[in-house]
Amino acid sequence: MGLLAPALLSVHVRLYCSLEILFYMVNFRSFNYYIRFGLYWLGRVISPASFTGWSDSSPPKAKWDRAKNVDVLGVELAKSAVQLPLVWNIQVSTWLRYYVYERLVQKGKKPGFLQLLGTQTVSAVWHGLYPGYIIFFVQSALMINGSKVIYRWQQAVSNPVFHAILVFLNFSYTLMVLNYSCIGFQVLSFKETLASYQSVYYVGTIIPIVVVLLGYVIKPAKPVKPKARKAE
Repeated sequence: MGLLAPALLSVHVRLYCSLEILFYMVNFRSFNYYIRFGLYWLGRVISPASFTGWSDSSPPKAKWDRAKNVDVLGVELAKSAVQLPLVWNIQVSTWLRYYVYERLVQKGKKPGFLQLLGTQTVSAVWHGLYPGYIIFFVQSALMINGSKVIYRWQQAVSNPVFHAILVFLNFSYTLMVLNYSCIGFQVLSFKETLASYQSVYYVGTIIPIVVVLLGYVIKPAKPVKPKARKAE
C-alpha cells in the first residue's frame, strides 16, 4: 500500500495537469472564434441585414440579432451541454435542427440518441472530412446525451440543496467534457486527437458513457399529474 499511494498520486497529478493544459488550449482558441463571429455579426449590422425590429421596452431599442452567431456568456456559463447548440454557431445549429434533427424523428415518437448522433455527424461532414471533426461531433452527441440524464435527475429532486448540487455537477460535467472533446476539433488529426485523449486517460469519453448507463439504472420517478375533478 505504501508503494501504491505515490503511484496513484502521480496519476492524479498528471491527470489534473493534462486537463488544465487542455482547458487553456481550448479557451485560447475559443476566443479566436469569438472574434471571428463578432466581426461577421458587425459586418451584418453595418449592412444593415441584421436588423429585426424594435424591442417592447420603453423607450424602444433597435434589435440586431438576425445574424447573431454566438452568445459568449451563454457558452462560457452553460449549465447544460444541451444549451450549447443554442448559443454557439447559432445559425448553423438552427439549420441543423429544422432540416436534419427534426426530419430524423419519426411521427409519434420522441427523439433519441440516434437522431442526435445523425445530426452531429451531418455537422461533422459540413465542417470538413477530417477525423478530428468526426470524433469531436460524435463525442458531442455523447456529451449532450449524458447532460440530459443529469438534467432529468435535477428535475426529479425537490430538495433545493441536492438540486443545486446537481446543477453544479451538470455545469462542471459540461465544462470538462467540452474542453476535452474540442481538442479533436482543433488538431483534426486522428493520431493527435487520440494521443490527447489518452494523456488524460479518456476521462471525457468514459464519464459520459458512465452517466448514460447510470441513467438506465437510476430512473427518476415521473411526477404524478393531479386527476381532473369530475363535474358534479
